Amino acid sequence: MGTLTTYSFMPLNSEFRSNPVRYGFKDRIQFPNFSPSSCFLTTQRLRLRKRVNFYSFRCFNGKNDDVDGVEEENGAKVSKPKESSNTATTTTTVTEAEQKRESGFNSEKSTPTSTSPRSSLSSLGPTYNNFQVDSFKLMELLGPEKIDPADVKLIKDKLFGYSTFWVTKEEPFGDLGEGILFFGNLRGKREDVFSRLQTLLVEISGDKYNLFMVEEPNSDSPDPRGGPRVSFGLLRKEVSEPGPTTLWQYVISLLLFLLTIGSSVELGIASQINRLPPEVVKYFTDPDSVDAPDMELLFPFVESALPLAYGVLGVLLFHEVGHFLAAFPKQVKLSIPFFIPNITLGSFGAITQFKSILPDRSTKVDISLAGPFAGAVLSFSMFAVGLLLSSNPDVAGDLVQVPSLLFQGSLLLGLISRATLGYAALHAATVSIHPLVIAGWCGLTIQAFNMLPVGCLDGGRAVQGAFGKNALVGFGLTTYTMLGLGVLGGPLSLPWGLYVILCQRTPEKPCLNDVSEVGTWRKTIVVIATFLVVLTLLPVWDELAEELGIGLVNAF
Repeated sequence: MGTLTTYSFMPLNSEFRSNPVRYGFKDRIQFPNFSPSSCFLTTQRLRLRKRVNFYSFRCFNGKNDDVDGVEEENGAKVSKPKESSNTATTTTTVTEAEQKRESGFNSEKSTPTSTSPRSSLSSLGPTYNNFQVDSFKLMELLGPEKIDPADVKLIKDKLFGYSTFWVTKEEPFGDLGEGILFFGNLRGKREDVFSRLQTLLVEISGDKYNLFMVEEPNSDSPDPRGGPRVSFGLLRKEVSEPGPTTLWQYVISLLLFLLTIGSSVELGIASQINRLPPEVVKYFTDPDSVDAPDMELLFPFVESALPLAYGVLGVLLFHEVGHFLAAFPKQVKLSIPFFIPNITLGSFGAITQFKSILPDRSTKVDISLAGPFAGAVLSFSMFAVGLLLSSNPDVAGDLVQVPSLLFQGSLLLGLISRATLGYAALHAATVSIHPLVIAGWCGLTIQAFNMLPVGCLDGGRAVQGAFGKNALVGFGLTTYTMLGLGVLGGPLSLPWGLYVILCQRTPEKPCLNDVSEVGTWRKTIVVIATFLVVLTLLPVWDELAEELGIGLVNAF
């Protein structure tokens, strides 16, 4: 009977991949045991010790090739044979110190030497080495293309130097270690050095690589010239740059937009709850009602629901236009928007991706703030005009009745409504308002949700650009906590939190120049915007609502 065997392996860096013999692997061209029909890659990724990433895959090979236990030899831990078992695990670990000592890069086929201490791994038998070769070749097929070691040596010799950046060591760079991160000492103003290095890189290697200036990871001290110490990362363009929009993405975007139109019309119909047939209202409000009414009864209300739907859709489009207008002069490409329908607000906004690498953090802040700012301007205009029309007796026929408790959903908007409509109007069971108030309210709530400082939302991108990725982590944890407790967003906090976790939790990728500061005024705008977001999404609790006269609070 065959055995199920689990293998653990490390695609550490280009050094390891180009010269596997240094880490105990046989000749990389040999691939004797791999069978795609009997091996499958697991999605599990383990992080053990320091900077050692392990991946696993399992093979059903029909043989009892079992190993167990771990023994250490010259700083590398290797597995030793076991007498009998149905499951075997082969693990090879290389310490961080060994990775630093090994600095050779060779793109040609490597052969073991008699003086290599790791060549003794062959004593474990051909099966052990074949397992290692299988795992290495599998990652060679699945992983992204690495930087050519010859190019690394050329760039290190020709690009860097004593007048720009003196390289002291290299480490893997990128999500899977597909690039090179150069550590060293800066020899000039970082912006000038980076501009010069970008120009030289094109002269040396053409339009083949992207150079990133990032903060040095795990730096113990700041740069003597001021600010954080910097490092330079090198990635292939096809690996680092986003891919083009596919046909399926266009189709999905169109379908989501049609669903958003439907949810916006549904919002317009729901706003006329005082005019809807009683059986329809009972079905949607009474949990004990099981008999669905005839939906054709809603058709006469579709036409009167269109103005509110147009308002919500207009806010969404203005938001996206703001992004595109800010990105165009910076020559930044954006993807088509993927609108997210929602029956409560009409929409949760849209997912818009960057289709090119941002040049610097200031660009990230400007593009991120432009969308919510444009949407908020239109939303607040509709909200203010709607409040003024609500007090105009000439348009009394266009007003709709809504529960006054709805105004407790936002501290900021509730206070503005209270100041405009007065105490008597809001301190009643229902309030007569113009549909523009609902459209503006929903639009402002959508902008506020998208400006929350978490993940790759507009607010998360703005905070990451203004204050750095570490600040975004702190803001994100606070935001998740407040959403989980229902402090922000009220009844919409849970669905919005789930949406962010599923779709937008990952921070934005670094800019080419991810070090230079954005300036005080941009940071100030981000702080003010975040403060207004909290006031907009903060519900009014009953005691405060009673004092302010926002909604009729029934005490039992």
